[in-house]
Order: sequence, then structure tokens, then C-alpha cells
Amino acid sequence: MNVFNLSLMLQGFPIKKANAELRMIQHKNDDDFKAYVLQKKQEILLYHLEHNSFYKSFAKNIHINNWNTVPVMTKRDLQQPLHKRLSKGYTVNNVYINKTSGSSGDPFMFAKDKFCHAMTWAIFKEWYGWYAIFNAKQARFYGIPLNKKGYYKERLKDYISNRYRFNVFDLSEKAFDLWIRKFSKTRFEFITGYTSVIVAFAKYLIKNEIILLEVCSTLKACLPTSEMLSDDDKLLLEKAFNIPIVNEYGSAEFGLIALEKNQQWVLNNLNLYVEILDDDGHVLPYGEEGRIVITDLFNKAHPFIRYDIGDIGSIEHIDSKLTVLKTLVGRKEDYVTLPSGKTAPGLSFYYVTKSVMQDDGLIQEIKVIQHTLNTFEIQYVADYELNENQKTTIKNASETYLEPGIEILFTKKNSLQRTKKGKLKQFTSHIN
Repeated sequence: MNVFNLSLMLQGFPIKKANAELRMIQHKNDDDFKAYVLQKKQEILLYHLEHNSFYKSFAKNIHINNWNTVPVMTKRDLQQPLHKRLSKGYTVNNVYINKTSGSSGDPFMFAKDKFCHAMTWAIFKEWYGWYAIFNAKQARFYGIPLNKKGYYKERLKDYISNRYRFNVFDLSEKAFDLWIRKFSKTRFEFITGYTSVIVAFAKYLIKNEIILLEVCSTLKACLPTSEMLSDDDKLLLEKAFNIPIVNEYGSAEFGLIALEKNQQWVLNNLNLYVEILDDDGHVLPYGEEGRIVITDLFNKAHPFIRYDIGDIGSIEHIDSKLTVLKTLVGRKEDYVTLPSGKTAPGLSFYYVTKSVMQDDGLIQEIKVIQHTLNTFEIQYVADYELNENQKTTIKNASETYLEPGIEILFTKKNSLQRTKKGKLKQFTSHIN
């Protein structure tokens, strides 16, 4: 048994049972699979109507046999203390708890029961196996908490998961040179992380006529995530790395939602049910672009039923067992440019602002605007004004994750400006 499976089992996540469930689903024929999806939708809906007081109150006046009457959930609907959203029999002590990235501007905490979380990892294992990279040595370009407890917790998780985390808060040429040196000394097998960071690194490699595969010959694939990957950037990465660039679409709430295979973005319909809806909540025909709405078919601890994830896209039906993601209009963040000349990804502000993103749902939305090299405005929607301690916490965090001398302005608003597609871009620079 590998270290990863053992660690899941020691934490009480039934990975063997999840692997068996996944094999059972995959072995169904087309008709049985279609019936299975209908059954699981009905089961999870009835479960939460019976065992979850929050959801029973939320989903009033629905017709059990008419899925289209089931209300769409948004991030705003879930911004209240977590314990109020848990199903009967589940507490914060017997579930897996995580927090959304906040990159959409609507942060909140959520939970998964342990079998649901094990199913998420069973699918990662299966699909990453397409590229022989599950539990392989990972070069990870994500942020990391810089407080002592959070930092060492993530480092321990990195060690168990066989990955090395690069410091994405510094995108200077000096930092890139250190990254190249690390690749030359480590047998990395795949790269994943923030798209904007990986693209910035690739541009530096091209500028210096370096091909990453020649530096690290064990690399097999690169999976940019969390932000949009344009066709031009994909070509740029292929040129800089000389390895397959694989589109991945995922979220903290659901894990893998779609992964590229044979030039198709295969949609995860094994433990998720994905719909595309218009602005009025009506299901759109295949191929038409609209709101991506997802139901987790296994999460009994916390309802994610017809949950609007905040992205726009379209899907195409191939057959009863294969649906593909045709388009995705997600987030693409600007870079933070600092007075010292240092640059950092826009998602750095997730780590700056998460210090005040509590479970009480006080802060509903956050948006950061860079006006000058050293002036940033944090616009937020909240029940109350941030107090001086909260503002000081954010200012201190900005010095920790970015650099000293940054001026932070705070503006409380009733609502924040969104794009025509309804997206809230968490970070925008007016100087790039």
C-alpha cells in the first residue's frame, strides 16, 4: 500500500470502498448508467430534504419528481456558519472541512463526509492515471499560508502527497533561476498550479532559450489550473516545456470537474451531475453557453445540489456515459506589480484576505484593485465595517505575502461590479 492511500485510511477516509464504488459505476452499460444517475440525483435530494434542516428550509415548494423545480444554490446562499449547514449526524469533528479559494470573490467554508471525500480522491487517482502522474513527484505552483501552523501543515501534506511547492509570491528573475536549479536537481514528473504563474515561468524560459524537459527529463505533463488557459498560452507552454499541456477544470468544492483526454475535455459525470442553465434557471440545450451548475451525488454531510459554481461554459453530449466540456469562461487574473520590481500572481490576495474570511459569513464578497505601484483598494460587501484589528491583520498579511510599504485602502460597498457574464474578478490591476 502506498503512503498516500495509507494516509487517507489513517484519517478515516474509506478509499478502498470508494475505489470499489468507482469501478462499479464504470462497468455499467449505457442504459444502466443513465438509470444510475437519475437514481443518485433523487437519492441525494431526498436525503438532504430529510436530514438537513438548512436545505429543507432552502428548498421549499419543490416537486420531488420534477428536477427542474429544485432551486439553484449560489455561494451567497452558503455564507452562514458551517454547523448550521451540516446534515443530521455530522459535526465539524467528523467531516472533511475546506474553504473555497475566494478567487471568485465569494468565500465560504464547506464540508464533505468522509466517503464523499474518498470518492473525490478515487477519481483523481483514476484520471491522473491517464498520464501516469497520480502520486508522482509533483512540481506545485500554488500559494501557501505563511503563518507557522498553516505553513507546516501544508508542507506535511506536500510531503505525504509527494510534491514540492514553489514560492509563487515572488516571480522575479532571481526566483525563476532558483526554480530552474530545483528542476535540474529533482525528478519531477508533472507540473500543476496557477496558470498565470506557470505562464510567467514559461515566458522566462523562452526568453533565455531554455526548454524545461532538457533541464528535467522525467517530466510527463503540465496541468495548469485555477485560472483560464488561452490557446496562445497553451502553445507558449508547449514551446517552453516540450511536454503535454493538459487542460484541467476543478474546484475546492468538487475536486476534478473535467480533464483533457484525446483532445476532449472529459466531464466528470461519475460522482457529479453537471448542467448548463440560462440566467432564469432553465436548462440550456447541449452546445449553448450558460451558467455551470453542479450537483455532488455523494455528499451527505453538506448539500451541493444544483450549485452555481460561478463559471460560464457549455457541454456536449457524446453518449450516455461521455459528456465533454466544450467551452469554459472562467477567471484569468492580472499580475501584482510591486514598487521593488517584484511581481506576484493576483491570487496572492487570497492569502492576504483569507485572514478575515471567517465561517460566520460576515464578508460576502471581496475584490482587490491595484491603483498604483504601492496602493491597493480592497472593496468588500459585508454586514458590518471591518474593524481596525481586521484591517491591521490584512495590512500585516500584505507585507508578509507581498512586501512592506504597501498602502491598503478599504471600501465597504453594497455590491461589487461584475463582468457582463456575471463573473467577479477578485484582483484587477490598473497599472499593467
